[in-house]
Amino acid sequence: MKKEFKIKTRNIYDPKDDKPFKVSRSGIELFTECPCCFYLNNRLGIKRPSSPPFNINVAVDTLLKKEFDVHRTNKTAHPLMKTYGIDAVPFQHELMNEWRENFKGVQYIHEITNLKITGAVDDIWVNKKGELIVVDYKATAKKEEVTLDAEWQMGYKRQMEIYQWLLRRLGFKVSKTGYFVYCNGRADKEAFDGKVEFDITVLPYTGDDSWVEGSILKLKKCLNSSKIPKSPKDCEFCGYSLARKELK
Repeated sequence: MKKEFKIKTRNIYDPKDDKPFKVSRSGIELFTECPCCFYLNNRLGIKRPSSPPFNINVAVDTLLKKEFDVHRTNKTAHPLMKTYGIDAVPFQHELMNEWRENFKGVQYIHEITNLKITGAVDDIWVNKKGELIVVDYKATAKKEEVTLDAEWQMGYKRQMEIYQWLLRRLGFKVSKTGYFVYCNGRADKEAFDGKVEFDITVLPYTGDDSWVEGSILKLKKCLNSSKIPKSPKDCEFCGYSLARKELK
């Protein structure tokens, strides 16, 4: 049976609409990767093909949040903080659950562009200086030591920097140093036994959100344009579409 393709009808940008247009952290990342894909999605309703859900990663995120929330309630440091010498505790705030919720997250109206920039954080800690620390949970399974050195992990770093930018725009003091709580599934056990064990590493990252403002301005210009942007050579989605068109 042939599957019917549907054009997206919600959250489509209209240059004539004076309501703030919502752009998520992932939307900014999409624009950074490919302005053409971003334009097709937000002006014409043509979405990129979606990838399968990472349910194991979601489960790890959920369990970590539950674990850190115990210490949030008790205003105590998690053992991982002590292990890595991080003088902080999980941050308490009345909007914390909303900030971590998909499709809500931390929200800020960027007045110059009238865009509502949003991003759902995994966690926020606070140090003795009163600075908020952005924390992101990651899950993987590989033999090599977990690092942040791969080129594709630039997306992770931009993700953290957007969260830092958002919190600063809301008036919070934010530490330049954020942390990735990286869970690496082990495959060296003798048997599965119905469970996967993880080694957990906490990796510091010094963010620089100076690029965010300029990207938002360019993104807004892209949305207001009547022309579809050119595809970058390294976009595999645009490359596939072009190759298929040439074959036909």
